[in-house]
Amino acid sequence: MVATSALLPETQTLLIVDDMPDNLVVLGELLRGAGYRVKAANSGHAALRYAAQSPQPDLILLDVMMPEMDGYEVLARLRLDPATRDLPVIFLTALGDARDEEHGLELGAVDYITKPIKPAVVLARVHTQLESKRARTWLEDQNAFLEAEVARRMAENELVQIVSIRALAHLAEMRDTDTGNHIHRTQNYVRSLALELRDHPRFSGFLNDRNIDLLVKSAPLHDIGKVGIPDHILLKPGRLTPTEWEIMKTHAKLGSDAIERAEADAEEPVAFLTFAKEIAHWHHEKWDGSGYPDGLAGDAIPIPARLMAVADVFDALISRRTYKEPMDFDNARAIIGEGRGSHFDPDITDAFLNGFEEFRVIAQRHQDEA
Repeated sequence: MVATSALLPETQTLLIVDDMPDNLVVLGELLRGAGYRVKAANSGHAALRYAAQSPQPDLILLDVMMPEMDGYEVLARLRLDPATRDLPVIFLTALGDARDEEHGLELGAVDYITKPIKPAVVLARVHTQLESKRARTWLEDQNAFLEAEVARRMAENELVQIVSIRALAHLAEMRDTDTGNHIHRTQNYVRSLALELRDHPRFSGFLNDRNIDLLVKSAPLHDIGKVGIPDHILLKPGRLTPTEWEIMKTHAKLGSDAIERAEADAEEPVAFLTFAKEIAHWHHEKWDGSGYPDGLAGDAIPIPARLMAVADVFDALISRRTYKEPMDFDNARAIIGEGRGSHFDPDITDAFLNGFEEFRVIAQRHQDEA
């Protein structure tokens, strides 16, 4: 007895459905003798009920010709229920027309056995379908594991990237009077402007979800070039001389050059570095062409830099510096508004004015410590 049991398949549950009691008895004895756990249903309604109960069947052998609800309707209902739609079904039928078999397979049956049944054929077909189900389940588990692992590694890479960006940005801050909260504020200002403009005809083609995410991620690197400015200029408490100001203005290109060198070291393009380079290089350009370092005007200034221009100037106005006191929100709002069409892109200025209360909330949420 021990030796016989050892040869039996791993216990799997089968549901047999037939309105004829004799057929249920014959089929049930055959399958139990082969080591399977068997449930029996004598109607379509009972079949649907048993299919949803635990333990669910690993395979259903379903008679086609039954009163009230035939096998085709039972299969259709099984497929409509998320809890049973993936259960494999073998049709059992006395119908010998090939068109009946084709119809059953079109509805989603995995196999088709004609009556009177041949025990060897039934056991072989059952074994084949159970092995197929086992293989599908294994593949699904493997795919789920691989998807989870890919998601975990992507999240890990994303975190490393964000931390690296913040570290570089904080390196610039350590040599400047800006604070870590300046990074948080300008990031959120840029996000607010981008969301306000995403449906605008001039910006909708560019401001999709991915690009907005990249903009926010790259924003902290806008002043990374200040690392290359001498302390006596960067930290000077008073007004800079014309010569000192020319040196200060070089931080824009110093920053974009550093990011460009990082791009060159990468084995493949890194999208957020492209945005970071544009922001670092051109966020001091002005709409009328009077900015620096290249005197770009209008739409020649990349959109990321135009967004950062508004965010950076507003934050500079409301922040305390060694050479000035912070400006109140309303005056800062007025100055940005006055720069519409001269310093700033008119439509971006309008977005700022429309969403000004959000800017105020961001500034208060991430305000500097006294």
